[in-house]
Amino acid sequence: MGLAIEQAQQAEEEGEVPVGAIFVENKEVIASAGNASIQLNDPTGHAEIRVLRQAAKKKKNYRIGGTLYVTLEPCLMCMGSLIHARVETLIFGAYDQKLGAATSVFDFSSSPDQNHRIDFMGGVLEEQCQDLLKDFFKKQRKKVKRNQY
Repeated sequence: MGLAIEQAQQAEEEGEVPVGAIFVENKEVIASAGNASIQLNDPTGHAEIRVLRQAAKKKKNYRIGGTLYVTLEPCLMCMGSLIHARVETLIFGAYDQKLGAATSVFDFSSSPDQNHRIDFMGGVLEEQCQDLLKDFFKKQRKKVKRNQY
């Protein structure tokens, strides 16, 4: 999770919401990325999607298996992509009580309606992951407030 946090910090330095992800297979990091939706003008530029694309390209297969570490519980789009990619295990930091699709708002990880189940563990380095997001949005609100006057 430490490497995913580093990716989140790098994303924040680039003006993005600080979410980072890494993909691991056989104890080897295959891919890593942070959010880049703003930079790329791409609503699918989430860290998870970017990592899945990298891993699939390296593996030359769209079904990648393995383990994905991410600093924030994935949204609907990302969980759908993880299921399609046949990711075996998801490990995330902060729970997302507004958009989380692994367990918080939607339970896509173990839904009997899905053709693939993902084992998951949430809350890994949760406080550190939450603090990244809280601090980022606090700074954003201050910027907006300063620009209003």
